[in-house]
Amino acid sequence: MRRKTRLGVVLLEAMVALTILTIAALASAAMVRQALDSVRHAQAVEEDVRKASAFMDDIALWPRADLDRHLGNRAEGPWRLSIDRPIPTLYLVALTDSHSRRELLHTALYRSVPLGEP
Repeated sequence: MRRKTRLGVVLLEAMVALTILTIAALASAAMVRQALDSVRHAQAVEEDVRKASAFMDDIALWPRADLDRHLGNRAEGPWRLSIDRPIPTLYLVALTDSHSRRELLHTALYRSVPLGEP
C-alpha cells in the first residue's frame, strides 16, 4: 500500500512540475512577443524621425522669404510644420506628427535681416 501512495505522490509531483514548466514557457513566449513588438515600434519611430529629419534639412536651407511665407502652423505631408519668428533674425521651427501630435524635431534658424529692412 505504501508503494502505491509513493507512486501517486510522484505522479502528482510530475504534474505540478509540468504545470510550472508550461506556465514558464508561456510567460517566456509572451515576453519574446512583447520584445518583438517593441522593436517593430522603435523601428517605425526611427523611420518617422529619419524622414522628418530629411525634411527639416530642406527647411534649414530655405531663405528668409520662404520661412516668412510659412510662418504659423500648417500641414506639410504627414507632419505639422510650425514656424515662429520671435525676433527679426530668429526662426523657431518644429515638426510634429499629424496623428499623435508628438513633436519629432525642433530647431532654431538664424537669418540676417537684409539691408534696408527694419
